[in-house]
Amino acid sequence: MKNILVIGAGRSASSLIKYLLDNAVAENWNITVGDVSLELVKQKTGEHARARAIAFDINNQTQREQEINKADLVVSMLPAFMHLHVAKDCVRFKKHLVTASYVSKEMQELHEEAVAAGIALVNENGLDPGIDHASAMKVIDEIHGKGGELLSFKSYCGGLVAPESNDNPWGYKFSWNPRNVILAGQGTAQYIENGEYKYIPYNRLFSQTSVIEIKGLGGFDAYANRDSLSYRKVYGIESIPTMLRGTLRFKGYCKAWNVFVKLGITDDTYQLEASDSLTYRTFIEAFLPAGNQSTKEKLIAFMGKDMDSESLQLVEWTGILTDEKINIKKASPAQILQELLERKWLLKQHDKDMIVMQHQFEYRTKNNETKSIHSSLVVKGEDQTYTAMAKTVGLPLAIATKLILNGKLTARGIVLPTIKELYLPLLAELETLGIKFDEEEV
Repeated sequence: MKNILVIGAGRSASSLIKYLLDNAVAENWNITVGDVSLELVKQKTGEHARARAIAFDINNQTQREQEINKADLVVSMLPAFMHLHVAKDCVRFKKHLVTASYVSKEMQELHEEAVAAGIALVNENGLDPGIDHASAMKVIDEIHGKGGELLSFKSYCGGLVAPESNDNPWGYKFSWNPRNVILAGQGTAQYIENGEYKYIPYNRLFSQTSVIEIKGLGGFDAYANRDSLSYRKVYGIESIPTMLRGTLRFKGYCKAWNVFVKLGITDDTYQLEASDSLTYRTFIEAFLPAGNQSTKEKLIAFMGKDMDSESLQLVEWTGILTDEKINIKKASPAQILQELLERKWLLKQHDKDMIVMQHQFEYRTKNNETKSIHSSLVVKGEDQTYTAMAKTVGLPLAIATKLILNGKLTARGIVLPTIKELYLPLLAELETLGIKFDEEEV
């Protein structure tokens, strides 16, 4: 009998919990799921005989230590900044840990202790990071295995709304943390192209985009992620001339989002005085130069060539130029924008979301031929609960859990899905679950 503790039962945990419960009897697992909301946990676990639902407070040290000590493996679905307490307890009590989050500096520092404790701290094993690592490394290792030299690697991913559920001009609805969407891209994007380092500051990020074609779906806007450079070491391709990771959105999104960026209303670093006394229109007015024109006319003049009729239509559609009152006290600009968009970009009960990912590889064969491979993934959700996001984040975590508990993943310390021992069985099982890459030479 193996005991699994899942911490967090939010929207990305649905498919993870279902997989664990569906396999609990065959694998002889007992599953405890904890969240601050006991009601939410009960919705996810139902009356399953192998499930135990608990109200869980990550800041309650006594409860946290007791529950982790009872488990053989912990799956943390907490926000990234909360993982460290869990990880330290896992090392102390010699319990495996699986998360979908990026490896922080503090997490990396636990590597040697985890090795000594004989446990795996699996990180970056969700969608992005996660499935992107696994699928990229599979092709990279195959190219190297044939004596090829990788010249360029570009990777793009987007969590979007499925075309059949796309009923707004932005082509976007929230299927994961809305705050992360509002703050996306802040900082400076860094990548390398033809051996030259390139930098795109946040104020230019959404106006400096490219178009990526996905078979059967058409073109998507792509903007650069903040850090593409560190992945050269992760993938063992330090000398590659071109390396870029980016995010996908439906066409038109980036140019319209650039209006909000240029205005400054994605800023979360300060609070507006008496924000609850404003309307959305007067909120926008506060960021525009004074004048006798209407708010809309001022906005058009302010944006200049960065505004076109389509972008204006998208901005107006949100309702941010109306006299509807803002009902949030002491709010940052980003919080005001988020509250509005959470209502406008709501994933409705029968809506389906969609994950789109594409890797583009260019390499030189040992016969000195230049070839390109595109590896593409499209996954659609079933409903609001079993979204494409929940599947692609949760199922890799569940599969890694099974591999560890069955003794098939023997790596210890910090483990990423960039090693064959993890990425080969991970991709193989994901394919049986409908998460399959289409690889083609182009």
